[in-house]
Amino acid sequence: MDQRAIDAAAIEAEVDQVRSLGIDALRRRWRLMFAALPPKGLTKDLIARIIAYRIQEQAFGGLEPALAKMLERLAAGKKPDELKRRLKPGTVLIREYRGKRHTVTVATDGFLWNGATYSSLSVIAREITATTWNGPRFFGLRVARPDRSTEGAKPPAGRQAAGAKRARSSVRSSQSASKLGGRDG
Repeated sequence: MDQRAIDAAAIEAEVDQVRSLGIDALRRRWRLMFAALPPKGLTKDLIARIIAYRIQEQAFGGLEPALAKMLERLAAGKKPDELKRRLKPGTVLIREYRGKRHTVTVATDGFLWNGATYSSLSVIAREITATTWNGPRFFGLRVARPDRSTEGAKPPAGRQAAGAKRARSSVRSSQSASKLGGRDG
């Protein structure tokens, strides 16, 4: 039997033993493990689960740094970085602004534009427009939130078509750009 199997079996036995402890024994174990009293609101089940997790974490390692960072962001009430999950390296974003076509390629370490790598689309949008922009919105990856004060109201006659036109994205995927004659910027 290899060392890993023996360690895993020993850890599993220790976790099983923790599950069988009473509340007083769990509180003593918590004090030894964390050098502090357990929070008063924790139930016996939660104390046992946290101790079991710590045992496994010490034996097998903790969370991957990227996952730990994401969980910290979520715990702080921030949204996950969905954009990085949706945009795969090699994706090409195309935006025409003031008659000039701008092509951005998603890379593993950021975004390529004009021969340089940038950490965010917002930085590129700021360079292009010389004003502050939400980069994903500028490149058509997000649409503007509807104005809640006018929600449900109809636009004045003649303005409906203009409003619909403004809501369209001017971004083309690399596939649709290649269908338009192979232009890739």
